[in-house]
Amino acid sequence: MNIFNLVDNMSYPLRLTLMMPKESKSYWHIYFTCFLFIYLVILSINIRLVIVIIMQKTLHEPMYIFLCHLSVNGVYGASGFYPKFLSDLILDSYVISSHMCALQSFVIYSSLLCEFTILTVMSYDRYVAICKPLDYHSKLTKNTCVKLIMFSWIVPNFSVIPAVLLSNLRPFCKYHIDKLYCDNWSIVKLSCESSFVNTVYGNFVAVIYCCCAAIIIVSYVKLISACKTSLENRRKFWQTCLPHILSLINYTFALLFDVMYSRYGSNDIPESLRNFLALELVIVPPVFNPLIYGLNIRAVRRVFASWISTRVNI
Repeated sequence: MNIFNLVDNMSYPLRLTLMMPKESKSYWHIYFTCFLFIYLVILSINIRLVIVIIMQKTLHEPMYIFLCHLSVNGVYGASGFYPKFLSDLILDSYVISSHMCALQSFVIYSSLLCEFTILTVMSYDRYVAICKPLDYHSKLTKNTCVKLIMFSWIVPNFSVIPAVLLSNLRPFCKYHIDKLYCDNWSIVKLSCESSFVNTVYGNFVAVIYCCCAAIIIVSYVKLISACKTSLENRRKFWQTCLPHILSLINYTFALLFDVMYSRYGSNDIPESLRNFLALELVIVPPVFNPLIYGLNIRAVRRVFASWISTRVNI
């Protein structure tokens, strides 16, 4: 690897081009309206859920605190994509510097991994709440919750930083990203050098998150076993674990779509399908998560409804 190329990459940001949406010149106003609406919906429902949890002392429980951080993460991840894409539509210029591309990749993928770690923490919370209810407040103390929240933010960010650095410290020989936003593997493919180191590091991160997946699986095996022996446990399971399961399914599909697009995307696939695979990651999870939790968890739904009615009466 040429050291001068590395210095150039870091000191002099290159101009990269992104995929242009089909017929964006003719229908840019429709694209802009739709994506602005989606972004405002994401901001509205997530921020409103966070405010409700903060304002209502009855919701100051570990499960709702973790849910609050899930919503904050949804806003963080969405803000890595929508402002840039909306400005591209207005300016009709799908160009990004290599530094901003690295930043966008970092924000989107740190948010993606952070969501999985938060869901892992939430599965542990549900396991203790249902399988060991008498130990719930002794195990999930304020200090423990702070440590779990720090874990859910620090691990993803420190996992993504080396990946972004490894992909951007390579000399580029191509300058077009065949996607509506920057992602790490697309940046890796811009270089003509071997991606062996990037692949090894990616596998290392995958092992870490396979451990998180194992924690979730073990938690649910124990939860299902506990539900067999108690009607009350079954009620708690369906009331509080169903939204978590739906979020996990939603996350899994989003991740699979992204991997399929990044690793195996091809020009043989219709552009509309390629765009769907790319956008599912930045549209569905931040909209879907607060909705299913708000609609399925009775405490959140009840407090949210009363909060809205109070504001309307005022």
